[in-house]
Amino acid sequence: MRIVFMGTPEFSVPVLQALHDAGHDIAAVYTQPPRPAGRGKKDRPGAVHQRALDLGLPVRHPVSLKGAEAQAEFAALNADIAVVVAYGLILPQAVLDAPRHGCLNIHASLLPRWRGAAPIHRAIMAGDAETGICIMQMEAGLDTGPVLLRQATLITPDETTGGLHDRLSAMGAALIVQALDQLPDLSPQVQPEEGVTYAAKIDKAEARIDWTQPAAQVNRQIRGLSPFPGAWCEIGGERVKLLGSAVAGGAGEPGQVLTGLTVACGSGAVQITRLQRAGGKALDADIALRGFDPGPFVM
Repeated sequence: MRIVFMGTPEFSVPVLQALHDAGHDIAAVYTQPPRPAGRGKKDRPGAVHQRALDLGLPVRHPVSLKGAEAQAEFAALNADIAVVVAYGLILPQAVLDAPRHGCLNIHASLLPRWRGAAPIHRAIMAGDAETGICIMQMEAGLDTGPVLLRQATLITPDETTGGLHDRLSAMGAALIVQALDQLPDLSPQVQPEEGVTYAAKIDKAEARIDWTQPAAQVNRQIRGLSPFPGAWCEIGGERVKLLGSAVAGGAGEPGQVLTGLTVACGSGAVQITRLQRAGGKALDADIALRGFDPGPFVM
């Protein structure tokens, strides 16, 4: 099948690789333009851009698809279908309509729950028991299109957004290959009107820990924001990112350090299992605590 692939971050890379390995004709890869990165702030291609170059695929990175010229260039690819995953640009109707079979989106939630920008973070932060991947026929609305295939997976009690991100990326790669193989036989299912939720983009203001909250909620916040942007608190006057945690036994004043790095919450306690000090690497808590006194309270 002749495909236009549209994606940008690391999440999208296994999908591009799977489509290439399956033998599809990838007419072009659309991705976000290179961004300044590193100490020298030189333009650096994104994860999908780099993988496309490694695979010898043609790359396009327009800043917009709203113009007639960009839309004509897209249509001229004469694609059977476009596969879109975490691309980062809104697709105008002319682009959605250009491929013979339209555009398919790989969305990391069980639609209609968690439409929008941050479905993985939000699922963990909300305490969802499961999430999954949907292969959706794209339309003008935000993640409102009919679903062709879906696959669910349980969210484990200690899972972080980083770990779930990698699992869902691999699931999406396998599921889109299956969807393309079965495309003539798939029946798009309209999303129900009940159960719609929106996964708003993560605001950094959400990252500071409020120890007066129940332990379960604090634990979900830490895991849901790991590794980015990283929930944080002050330990011994130093701002520290908390990257792993578990609900623990014990009680005390909110923010009180009970043992090691088990911290009392509004109800219950949370054990910090992984953290990152300012300017340092992410470390398991037992290693990070060597020579580091958290004091009687964290803030």
